[in-house]
Amino acid sequence: MIIRSRIVATMDGPPIENGAVAISGSRIIDVGNFPEVSARHSGQEIVDLGEQALLPGFINAHCHLDYTCLRGKIPPQQSFADWIRAINAEKAKLAQDDYVASIAKGFTEAKRFGTTTIANLTAFPELIPRIDPPIRTWWFAELIDVRSPEHANELVDLAIESLKSAQNWGLAPHALFTASKDLYRRCGEIAQRENVLLTTHLAESREEMSMFRDGSGPLYEFMENIGRPMDDCGRETPLAKFVGRLSGASLPEWIFAHLNELTESDFELLERSTSKLHVVHSPRSHGYFAHSRFRFERLRALGFNVCLGTDSLASNESLSLFAEMRAFQRSQPAISPDKILEMVTLNPAMALHQENVLGRIRPGFQADLVSVTCSGGRNFIEEIVAFEGPVDWMLLNGKQRRNTPGAAKLSR
Repeated sequence: MIIRSRIVATMDGPPIENGAVAISGSRIIDVGNFPEVSARHSGQEIVDLGEQALLPGFINAHCHLDYTCLRGKIPPQQSFADWIRAINAEKAKLAQDDYVASIAKGFTEAKRFGTTTIANLTAFPELIPRIDPPIRTWWFAELIDVRSPEHANELVDLAIESLKSAQNWGLAPHALFTASKDLYRRCGEIAQRENVLLTTHLAESREEMSMFRDGSGPLYEFMENIGRPMDDCGRETPLAKFVGRLSGASLPEWIFAHLNELTESDFELLERSTSKLHVVHSPRSHGYFAHSRFRFERLRALGFNVCLGTDSLASNESLSLFAEMRAFQRSQPAISPDKILEMVTLNPAMALHQENVLGRIRPGFQADLVSVTCSGGRNFIEEIVAFEGPVDWMLLNGKQRRNTPGAAKLSR
C-alpha cells in the first residue's frame, strides 16, 4: 500500500511535498516523493489523502485513563490537598466496571485526536486483562503504600502478575509523599531485572515543596492526618529527596511527570548529573492547578528530554495532544512549532525507549500515521500545532482508520 499526501512531515528531515509512504504489513518500507515511491512499488494499492499533511502518530507520554469519567466533576480547588480529597471522594463512588468503561472511553477519545501510542498509569492493574487497547499502550501500575509501607514488596509483586498480561508495561510508584522508600527500591529492582520502564510524579506542586523542604503546608497536614510518618520532611526539596532516596545511578530509568517546582539547588544538582533524563509536562493540567511556571528552557539546556502528556480528565478538558501543543505554545511562544511537534513524536518515543520504531516516518518504523488538513502554505507545521479537530484519517499498525470521509482509494 502507498499513502500519498500533499505534505509528509517525516520528523526525520525536511518535509516532503507531494510525498508518499509505502507500507508493508505493519511497517514503513519507503518514504519520498510520490512519483518516485510509486515507481519503486508499482502495482500497489494507492490511498490518496489529497490536501493533507501526513505525520507520525502522536505519543501521549503521561495519562490516567482511569479518570476519563471524571471530566468536569472537580472544579479547581483552594489547595492541592483539597483536590486529593475531592478526587478520593469521586473515586469512592466508582466500581470496577466503571473504571473499565472509563478506560475504554479514554482510549477512544485519545485515538480520535491522533494518539496512536499512550503511556497510561492505572491504579487498578488487575483490570488490565479485561481491556483490549485499540492503540499501542504502555501500562504503568500506579502504586501507593502510604498506609501500609510494610507491604511494599507484596504490592509490587501483585501488580506485576496483572501487568504481565500486557505487551508493554512498567511501574509507577505514585509520588514521594505516597510511596515508601521500600516501594521505590522494589520497583527499581524489578525494572532492572525485567528491563521495564519506571515513572513517578515528582516536584509537582508548591505544597509538595513545602511539605518536604519546610515541613509545613496543606499537603503536610493532610498526609500527617492520614497517618503518614513525617520524619522525612522539613529538610530537602522533593528532587533532592528523590536523588538521595534512590541515588543518581537510578535516574536514567525514570520518566518524571511534572517537575514544576525546582530551586536553584535543584538545578545545581541536575547540572552535576551525567544521566539522560525525561520529563513529561501537561500544560493544561498545569494551568488547572496554577502551578509555578514550567522551566522548559532551563530543563532543555540541562539535557532533559521534554515530552507532552494530557494527565487525567480529573484536571483537564480532553485527551487531545493538539490542545496540549496549543497550550504549550501560548505559555512558551519563543519555542518553534517544529520543536513543539517533537514533544509528541520524537521525544516521547525516546522516553519509552522506542526511538528506533516510533515517532518518525522512516523505513523500518511502525506504520502509525495520522493526517490533518493542510492549506499547503509555508508554515504547515504551525498549522499542525494549531489544529483543533479530530484527525481525518489514521493508520494504526498498518491498518487504516477513517474518522471522516475524504481518503480516496485509487486503482492498482
